[in-house]
Amino acid sequence: MRRRFDFAFAPAYRLPAMLFGIRPETAWVDVGDDELRVRFGPWRLTTALENITGCEESGGFAWIKTAGPPHLSLTDRGVTFATNGDRALCVTFRDPVPGIDPTRTIKHPGATLTVVRPDLLRDVLTDLTGGSAAGTTSPTNG
Repeated sequence: MRRRFDFAFAPAYRLPAMLFGIRPETAWVDVGDDELRVRFGPWRLTTALENITGCEESGGFAWIKTAGPPHLSLTDRGVTFATNGDRALCVTFRDPVPGIDPTRTIKHPGATLTVVRPDLLRDVLTDLTGGSAAGTTSPTNG
């Protein structure tokens, strides 16, 4: 079984995203029986569901810090895949995963995803991880 979650594109984010190849048809989050897959234009992030340790809704991101390509948090190395500044789901990982650089050298302890229904993505991840994704953590906040 696979569930797809589209990114929620705010008008102010569309043009900066398009400049980097990020459009509704090239950006989504897929949740399968055993893995989470993120596509954000040319960027990809994949991890096993068993690697997910927490999910927390967040929002209120500054446009300058989140519009365009993925953004790397200099504080904790988390990655933000944002198409709006209003609502997101911050997902944390037990073992950091690559996603922002083509060499796959930089590894992220968490990813912020501005999908259409962050609450539904949280519920699906919580169900599929046996509740381990319900934990509150210190997520990346754009």
